[in-house]
This record gives sequence, C-alpha cells and structure tokens, in this order.
Amino acid sequence: MKVGFHIIGAKGLQSLKAFFETFGSEAVGYVMAARDAAIEYDAFDDIEDYCKASSLTFCARGDALHGVDEQCDAIFAIGWRWLIDETDKLIVFHDSPLPRYRGFAPLVNMLIDGCDEIAVTALLAADQYDRGDIVAQAATPITYPLKIADAIDQAASLYAKLVVEVGGAILASGSLQGEAQDEANASYSLWRDDADYRVDFSRSAVELRRFIDAVGYPYKGASALVGGLPVRLLDAVALADVNVENRQAHLGKVIFMEGNYPVVVCGSGLLKITGLRDEQGASLLGKLKFRTRFEGC
Repeated sequence: MKVGFHIIGAKGLQSLKAFFETFGSEAVGYVMAARDAAIEYDAFDDIEDYCKASSLTFCARGDALHGVDEQCDAIFAIGWRWLIDETDKLIVFHDSPLPRYRGFAPLVNMLIDGCDEIAVTALLAADQYDRGDIVAQAATPITYPLKIADAIDQAASLYAKLVVEVGGAILASGSLQGEAQDEANASYSLWRDDADYRVDFSRSAVELRRFIDAVGYPYKGASALVGGLPVRLLDAVALADVNVENRQAHLGKVIFMEGNYPVVVCGSGLLKITGLRDEQGASLLGKLKFRTRFEGC
C-alpha cells in the first residue's frame, strides 16, 4: 500500500505523523503541501521539515509529481482547497458530520452556530464537492467557550484517528466502499472572506464571544472599525445585561470602561473586549477614549 498526501495546516501534519508512525515510510508515496495566506499558521515549513527528517518525498503545490501519484493506491486530501486530478482514488477528509456543513470553513461555521460536537468525515471524491460516499466518520463533544485553535487541535486528533482507520482498511482490502449520503439531511457551509470577519453588534454578547473565538488565531480575527480605522477583536467576555434606553441606536458604543477593557453594547448583553489590536498588531487596550463606537456590519 502507498498513499499520497495533499495537506495543509496542523491537521494535515498530525495526520501525516499518525499514518507514518503506524504504517512506516514505505506506505507514504509522496507528500504535497501548500502555503495558505488566509491563515497565520499553514504548517508548510513544519511539514517540509518532517518529510526531510523522515526521508519522505516532499513537494509543494504546483510541483510536478513525475508519476509518483500513479504508484499510489490512494490519495488523502486534508485541508486541501484545490482540484486533484486522480479522483478515482481520492479520499477527502472534511471538517464536519456530512452530509451537514458541506463546503468551506465548516469548523468555523459550526463553532459560530454553537454546535455541540465537532466531527470529521472521510469520503470518496465525487463530481460535486463533499457529496461522495462516506467511508468513515468520527466526532467528539465540545463545550463553550472554545477557541478555534483548540477546536482545530481536537479535530486534528479525529483526523489522525480516521487516517489510520482508513489506511488500515485499504491495507486489508486494497479498496474502499462507502455509504451514500442522505440528501435530505444535507446543508452547505459557504466560504468566508474579509467581509465575513466583521462583527455584527446586533447579535447577542454570547454569540459575539463565540464568533470572536471562532475566527481568531490561526485566522485573522474578528474585525470592526474605530474612528474609520480597522481593528481586530481577539478576546472578549460576555457580561450580564443592563437596561439601555433606545438600545438599537447605541449598538457598538462603549458603555463602561473596566480598567483598560471597553464594555460594548450588543443586541442583548454586554461585551467586554479583553484583546484588541490594530492592523499592525499593536494593542489598543488602554488607548481608547470612553466615547468610542465600534462599527461592525
């Protein structure tokens, strides 16, 4: 058995390590990694270093494979966002309990929605994204507050588990059979760009805390405007509400200062911002005027 890997990020690296430690270098046909400007840590350099230390064939996205992919019994795609030609032996690992949350940024969107578990699905490639037959699934319950970096760590463990499980099944039988997805339960998770990082202060403080945690490191972080300049909200705490007269007219305004921490009016509840920086990375805590308005969506 030989498996090719197309991987990005910590989940890809941990999965590769689990597979290598279980099946050995002879089972790894090649490893392809890619840089991803959308996240602060794409693990590209660490993946390359690990491959060199383990004598594994490494290449970057766009490099010629020179036929090494043709020698593989399967190709695993983990965190990969580009088309792979060898769809007949491609197994995709996806951050959701398919058929729910097909598509992009499923883990982020699941945290924003407050789902009570995170999951990973291994599925056969299909003509339409994330609609192939399911090979294996794994899930773990979660509680909030939960930052995306910690959720990624938990998901990475699920990835590693499934990679070994699926690899073992291929080794035992030489092929895989999947189960068709139930289209009646399907939902879609859409891609996110910079506009989707903007905070919506009409939401509750609890929802906004969850949102800030969900789009933080390794992503760019929740954003707003202060005095027309962009800022990033990195950490926050939901506080008990007070009665705000004509509330809808004052969403996003600072109502209290607790030390250096501004407390902001939300659709319901109050949000104490405990991590705040400008686009150059400098902290803004202790530098805001009391009469500050955070402009969101």
